[in-house]
Amino acid sequence: MPPALAETAAAAELVCALEEFFAAYPQAAVMEDGHVLFDMATAHFSISTQQSRCLLHLWSDERNLVRTVSGLKPRKDSLRLETRRFGQSQPQVLELAANRDRRTPTSREASRSKYLRTLHRVLTHKFPEWKLDTLHTAADLEHSFGPAYARGALQKGTAAWALIAVNAEEQQSTIDGILTLGILWLAHCREHAEGRRLYEGLKVIVPAGTSLTVRARMPWLSSNLAKWELYELDEQAGHLERIDTSTCGNLNANLVYAFNPQSALERSRASIDRVLALLPPGLRAVTEIRARSAAEIPFLLHGLEFACIRAGFARGSFTRQDEITFGAGANETPLTPENEALFIQLVQRLFEYRHADGSIRDPLFRLQPERWLECVLRRDISEIEPSIRADIVYSQVPAFAAGDRAMLDLLSVTHEGRLAVLELKADDDLHLPFQALDYWARVRQLQREHAFEKHGYFPGVELSDEAPLLFLIAPSLRIHPSTDTVLRHFSPEIPWELIGLNEGWRKQRKVILRKRCGSLNPERMV
Repeated sequence: MPPALAETAAAAELVCALEEFFAAYPQAAVMEDGHVLFDMATAHFSISTQQSRCLLHLWSDERNLVRTVSGLKPRKDSLRLETRRFGQSQPQVLELAANRDRRTPTSREASRSKYLRTLHRVLTHKFPEWKLDTLHTAADLEHSFGPAYARGALQKGTAAWALIAVNAEEQQSTIDGILTLGILWLAHCREHAEGRRLYEGLKVIVPAGTSLTVRARMPWLSSNLAKWELYELDEQAGHLERIDTSTCGNLNANLVYAFNPQSALERSRASIDRVLALLPPGLRAVTEIRARSAAEIPFLLHGLEFACIRAGFARGSFTRQDEITFGAGANETPLTPENEALFIQLVQRLFEYRHADGSIRDPLFRLQPERWLECVLRRDISEIEPSIRADIVYSQVPAFAAGDRAMLDLLSVTHEGRLAVLELKADDDLHLPFQALDYWARVRQLQREHAFEKHGYFPGVELSDEAPLLFLIAPSLRIHPSTDTVLRHFSPEIPWELIGLNEGWRKQRKVILRKRCGSLNPERMV
């Protein structure tokens, strides 16, 4: 192979490897000399080939970085990149890590062992009349227990409490997920009690100041099945405080106003036509153009956004001016006459690999599977659930609660006017039930405040006061085995339904599994 062609092929391989990593780890961190430069949950990137070189462009609100990538070395859940700055021959090393937690296994184990000693001392002092069973963090993958959570029990005669705790050095997402593992631990304790002890409930211990999410979730657990207690532990002071969750089920939720999507499309017609003119005819036919808000119009292929129009004003005036960007996910670049050829190259590759018969090995096929699933269900949700109106489906509705921003997957209404919340997952996720509960609780609060009517949603529909229906939808083989156990511990106030789809849902949807609240036996459909 001629040297020039060999260099081009090598650069293309580097581009593919980087795209695949960012697709597999959307929460990745870019590090240099042990310091985090970019958190890819909020940063953006662009990868391209220019003059047989692989160029990596990273930017965020804090910094901007452009490097030529000359080589890479895969490691477990990370990539070590050899890079060069423009005009410099001395190479630098960037590391792409799957997440921001860069503690070594040894340091993680040391912090968890230290926490166990602190926890043992505090619990012995706090509950002197109870015997503390052995605390441990040993992994038990068969029952989904990881080493981040300390598990144990408090015993007094035949009475007992299951106990689960997490230390302050774990990530906030790990702390927020403690209720899922706590329910599984309570079920495990009861199953292995063999009638010798009666487990009254679960005590959950989180670091001081981190209980916001757990506090909002706990009131929605069934008081008929167990007692639930939440504590915050100040590890430095050794102080354990009981947190009152009795009033935390009501969220301070807010809702953005509904907008007219057709008006938004008309206002940006010239920009839409410019993008469409650059697309091959085949891609034009399958591209979905949806107004996400009055000022944002994304272009999507099977749920994956590859371009977006943002309405704004020209600098220093009130003249309306649209900005067009392109790129998949965090890979976003302003569209200019100079890079139109790059845009055409991107969309051609996207069209080539992202289709129902595509290869699972290609990162463009795998990117954002939940958005792909959302796309096919939004077109006709009634094929999955006939009770839901297919003509009124809101996608990615912004709702705010407890200081964070959440995007509801799909929100609709039944033919009888009852709200329906749909949480979608395309991959195995242990925490699916509580993620769905978060959205349901927001919608329930907004419903009680009549916020949907006030903000222009569901025009002409008389909404029912009944609790919203909660649908959890995923490919049946991707539903985590623990999901049933967690859902059974939800409050009877939450009318949930778990729907399992066939593996070939990208081509044709078929419901093969249904489980509803109050029913221990699943309804299987052929």
